[in-house]
Parts: sequence; C-alpha cells; structure tokens
Amino acid sequence: MPQLSDQTKTDLIQTAHALADVARVATLRHFRRFDLEAENKETKRFDPVTIADRESELRMREVLAIRRPDDGILGEEFGPKASASGLTWVLDPIDGTRGYLSGTPTWGVLISVADESGPIYGLIDQPYIQERFEGGFGVARVVGPMGEAALHCRGPRDLSEAIVFSTFPEVGTPEEGQAFARVSARARLTRYGTDCYAYGLIAAGSIDLVIEAGLQAYDVQAPIAVIAAAGGLVTNWQGGPCHQGGQVLAAANAQIHAQAMALLNG
Repeated sequence: MPQLSDQTKTDLIQTAHALADVARVATLRHFRRFDLEAENKETKRFDPVTIADRESELRMREVLAIRRPDDGILGEEFGPKASASGLTWVLDPIDGTRGYLSGTPTWGVLISVADESGPIYGLIDQPYIQERFEGGFGVARVVGPMGEAALHCRGPRDLSEAIVFSTFPEVGTPEEGQAFARVSARARLTRYGTDCYAYGLIAAGSIDLVIEAGLQAYDVQAPIAVIAAAGGLVTNWQGGPCHQGGQVLAAANAQIHAQAMALLNG
C-alpha cells in the first residue's frame, strides 16, 4: 500500500464524518418508535435486523459512491464491494441492534477504513447522545455532550483493580465462557451489555478491558483504530491480529492485556 498523502488522509477523515452524520439521521428516525419491528437473522438465537440498520448502511453507501467511488465496502447488511484503490470501508450501521430495540443509548455506528494490514482510521458514533469517538492519522479525540477531549487509555494497574466489559455473560462457547469467567473472577468489576460503547470507554480512560468472542470484522475494526490511537491495544486471545473478527481482547495497556491473556489461555 503506498503512503497516503495528507490530502488523502484529510479526505478520508471528512468522508468518515460525513458517513456518521447521515447514519445519525437514519438511525434516529426510527429509534424508540413503538411501531419499530425486527426480523431475526438466525434460527438458534435472536439476532435482529431492522429497517434502521438497512437504511443507515444504504445512506452511507450513497455517500461513498459520490465521495470515494474507487474504495471497497464491507458492510453488515449488504454485499461487499471490491476495492480499486487498496482501501476498504468497514461499516456496521447499528452495532447493538438488541440495545437499539430496547431503547438504550449504548448502541452505535461503527465506521472504519482499512488497507491490507487492517484498520487505519475509525469512528465509534452514538447518535442519540451525540458522542463520537475518533482515532487514526494522529487524531484521538471524543466529541460529545461534555465538549471535546483527547482520548487516553488508563494506565497500568493490577487486574484486581480493573473494570471488565463484555456484551453477553455467555461470551461465546461454553469453553470461551469459562475462560472469561477466570478473568472476571479476578477483576474488581464486570459489566455487560453495552456493545460497541464499551470500546469507546476504553479509549476514554474509563475502563480497562473488553473481552468478546464470535465477532465479525465490522464489529471490531473501528474499535481497533480508536483504541490504538488512544494508546491501548486490541488483539485476539492469543495476542495476534483480530481485525477479521473472532475472539477479541481489547485492553487499556500492555500490562493488563498480558494479565487477561494469561487467564484466558490458562
């Protein structure tokens, strides 16, 4: 991949914010409406998709068709588009559709741009509270109800003082759940159910770890970029790359990451 010019980086940043802006409008149009319905994408569990998921992704694809037509697209709701530029936009139009259906403000829109090595820039946007976490190209900031602030992950501390998040208490397979339980038993506090918002909290310095399993690329690429820009790290449970999904260990720093990884693989 050739080195990106400053002009290209600026255009990618502006495009990402344009995508987040149209996704805000599309998702808020249906949020907390009593007549919102959901289809189930799976048979063994409830994995919902709504008109808001599809509309959000369509609006973002329309922006990309105008602004970045040579870039690829990998989105949750529609088929992939091949890249002619070496760059691919990875889109999750609503991460946390269960939370969206429940009316909680912890779902989000995930937007990232990746080259062959993985994500290089990303946004985690929460439309309802208008909070946007941004990371990449030398930028690490959050803009929201409390104004604008730099993103900085928490410093090292023992796992016994750590706050750990995961979306589901089961955390994947029974074996993966047992591995997570070993970490949770050592941690100071464990919380569940905030989907992508938990990754923003790592970047903002509020929590220490997010541990997940069974994720897709569009679930994790934006968080990888944001957390890396804030000084943290996101890997699989063995310490390798996870931008294609699977098991994910997001950590505020290398020390807490190492402690959690040792227990996950214990």
